[in-house]
Amino acid sequence: MKLFYLITRSEQGGAQTHVLDLIRGFRGRADIVLGVGEEGYLAEQVRDSGIDVHVLPHLVQPVSPAKDWLALWEINSLIRKFQPDLVHAHSSKAGFLGRLAAYRAGVPAVFTAHGWAFADGVPWGRKIVATVSERRAGRWCERIITVSEADRILALRHRIADENTLVTIRNGIADTPRRAEPTNTDEPRIVMVARFARPKDQSLLIRALEGLNGEFSLSFVGDGPTRREMEALTANSSICHRITFLGARADVAELLAKAHVFVLTSNWEGFPISILEAMRAGLPVVASDVGGVCEAVVDGETGYLVPRGDEVTLRDRLKRLITNPDLRTRMGQAGRRRYEQHFTLDKMLNRTWQVYEEVLREHRR
Repeated sequence: MKLFYLITRSEQGGAQTHVLDLIRGFRGRADIVLGVGEEGYLAEQVRDSGIDVHVLPHLVQPVSPAKDWLALWEINSLIRKFQPDLVHAHSSKAGFLGRLAAYRAGVPAVFTAHGWAFADGVPWGRKIVATVSERRAGRWCERIITVSEADRILALRHRIADENTLVTIRNGIADTPRRAEPTNTDEPRIVMVARFARPKDQSLLIRALEGLNGEFSLSFVGDGPTRREMEALTANSSICHRITFLGARADVAELLAKAHVFVLTSNWEGFPISILEAMRAGLPVVASDVGGVCEAVVDGETGYLVPRGDEVTLRDRLKRLITNPDLRTRMGQAGRRRYEQHFTLDKMLNRTWQVYEEVLREHRR
């Protein structure tokens, strides 16, 4: 099988980690190439895995008609050169252009939606544009994989595609021997792993923690366009001495192993890999109840779900975990068991390969 993976950004993030896991998982079973809009983390990791990487310089965000047409030409050229059996596109821009190119070339396509741009919490203007474009692109592919059942239901409600086209395959990640091992005498360490962008809303976490007494520290892991703004907000905060910005890191598992609590304050999500990484490490998770987050975090058992933007509830749940080491341990262990039962990499790879085989069988008829 010849597989052509396509994604817009190469920075370290959930979608990029997902694509990297697919490529590494299938490289022994398929001939693979990656098309990506820029150099960076993903391109480097895929090359190091012995896979051909093609940088498509016009595949960029945001929408730019001139660049988009050139990106479509670049994708078309790569399809003609590689002659893939199947195109698997990720992210909105690559998903739209990749499906269009595959449709024109007569090549079956699969699209993975790592969350929808018409989800609750997204600005209305963006919702309208996303709904119209996704309805059109939904006609150009054989399957749309959603990473949570919540996203599948949302797509059906917005008439993106029919039930036979939409399939849920929740994210899964490889296990690691690293577990959270901080002692209860340590200062409670809170960590948030996320790109610095509007949907992630790191400012909510800063404001919530400003109202807490006692000892704790907070580490932000990640980079992105709103990082400087968050650093400026922190500099004027009463807890600035407790907050550290670590940037994008390759040693996330090691950082989680040294933490006590994981937090994700997103305004919208698909099914965050960072939450699975925290559960794998045995950390309790406090997260916004958006998208498919509730399919990973069991409220009151593996952590806490907080209404989107609810600073008061977020502060209360963090206080419970900061002040109760036994509760942290109990919830962290429950999260680890849930990861083992539902969110391993093998489960995701096996189901994804089944979808590939189904699509190719249907295409040959």
